[in-house]
Amino acid sequence: MRPLLLLRTAFAVTLLSAAFSPCWGQTAAPALILHHGRVLTVDPAFSIREALAVDATGRIIACGGNQEVLALKETSTQLIDLAGKTLMPGLMDSHVHPGAALTEYDHEIPVMETIQDVLNYIAARAKATPEGSWIHIRQVFITRLKEQRYPTRQELDAAAPKHAVNFSTGPDCLLNSLALQRSGITRDFKITDGGPGKVEIDPVAGEPTGLLREMGRFVKMKQQVKSPTPAEVYERTRALFQDYNSVGLTAIGDRGAGRASLDRYEEMKKRGELSLRVMCSHTFNTVGMWRTIEQGIDEIIAHPLCKGDDRLRIIGTKVWLDGGMLTGSAYMSRPWGISQVYGISDPAYRGTLNIKPESLQKMVDKVTAAGLQFTAHSVGDGAVHTLLDAYEKVNTAHPVRDTRACITHSNFMSEEAVRRAAGLGVMMDIQPIWLHLDSRTLLGQFGQARTRWFQPLKSIFAAGGVVGGGSDHMQKIGSFRSVNPYNPWLGMWIAITRTARFLDEPMHAEECLTREQAIQMYTINNAKLLFLETQTGSLQTGKQADMILLDRDPLTCPINELAQTKVLKTWLAGQLVYQAR
Repeated sequence: MRPLLLLRTAFAVTLLSAAFSPCWGQTAAPALILHHGRVLTVDPAFSIREALAVDATGRIIACGGNQEVLALKETSTQLIDLAGKTLMPGLMDSHVHPGAALTEYDHEIPVMETIQDVLNYIAARAKATPEGSWIHIRQVFITRLKEQRYPTRQELDAAAPKHAVNFSTGPDCLLNSLALQRSGITRDFKITDGGPGKVEIDPVAGEPTGLLREMGRFVKMKQQVKSPTPAEVYERTRALFQDYNSVGLTAIGDRGAGRASLDRYEEMKKRGELSLRVMCSHTFNTVGMWRTIEQGIDEIIAHPLCKGDDRLRIIGTKVWLDGGMLTGSAYMSRPWGISQVYGISDPAYRGTLNIKPESLQKMVDKVTAAGLQFTAHSVGDGAVHTLLDAYEKVNTAHPVRDTRACITHSNFMSEEAVRRAAGLGVMMDIQPIWLHLDSRTLLGQFGQARTRWFQPLKSIFAAGGVVGGGSDHMQKIGSFRSVNPYNPWLGMWIAITRTARFLDEPMHAEECLTREQAIQMYTINNAKLLFLETQTGSLQTGKQADMILLDRDPLTCPINELAQTKVLKTWLAGQLVYQAR
């Protein structure tokens, strides 16, 4: 076993021993006792208790009946009568991008639900910015627009005839005529850097439609917007984390961390203002010569935060293996099919695969050999199988299970993929909000048969796999107003009901989770994904007291009221980090 992997394994074993050592009868006095409540422990038996005791270090020292826990009380112990309310472990989001806090620094961005909303916004920005400057509109997904299509190049030209417009959604973008001209994109454009990409050509006119697949690196955009100072970035990030606390989040996975964000988190921790646990997946460049790519991975491995703690740590790396299902570039096992919605004219088009399989295998081997988690944005079933192939090959050299190897998004799967992932110990980081917001378009494009294994949550549980719930929060502060809402109660409700906007029936109801399973997705399962299960994810003796007090019981409240659950208090390691007004 490699030295770093051996060290990390030994560290995990030590924590595991500490987490589940007997705590009854210990000499430390409880600093806090919460009693006469309904305590959802989310332990392996999903036990429900009445009371909980926490010591001065933030560890749970007792969890049981009111009488036995209150018997530990001393004169210095703080008592909180829960008055029958529900207490449960703090929730976790396996996939966020905290840079979302800066989205509206320059100006507030309205909700856009129609093509006309998009064009009105662009026209307003054209009036607010000098002629000839760029207008950049991000992450307004066509699957969520009423018309279910991209705006046309001509529509963008009409909305802002004297500005260069970049309508970008995930890995793809649509440019107006001036933006194409400035970027040098013509019908004869050739990709020469070895990376992915495709210029969509109008079959009638023979000219670019403006739609570019995986080609953002070629867009020569210079945007004139206000830039925040480092202090402002810090404060907006802190405000976002406090909003995360307000919906019950006590841990997140930053699935796109870089040096600047890591430095900011370290400063927050140093000041005592890091109000949740931040487990980071560091990104690296995947295009170019292998030695250059390898050097980037080596720099991550050498970062001190790879040996961080349960409050802040680099747990692994993240790359982008394919495109997006919201934009029409996810790598599928079969052709997408000609589509007006996605602007697809090639009947053989399967999406984009950004990394060649042989290079992907080298990356997986390098990262997992260092004891780090490898994960890749893998939306289409073709990408999911490609990543599983790489994991299987590397697994013959060293077990990827030990590193919590992961598939990020993992939306389109297959029965075989579910089985293979469970057998390898490969975990999945899935966003239920996409099922709710985008299923109407996906069902129209692929039909019932090809969406049968879309987010197959129940099948993953049944196979013994580990799936965690995330949001892929991209823009704005506000758990319901954000692009990809990060409200975890909404995520649970979707996973339980598989309700999709504008559809009369659940999206493959055979994959609905139970309430207990949905809670596990956002607690103990995410704890496993984020290397935190020995410390938190359930309310058990020896673990840290990351916990939340609710205004209702998520196990018994009317199911259609679950998404409106309010968090009354949030504790991190026994310290109150949020209290509702």
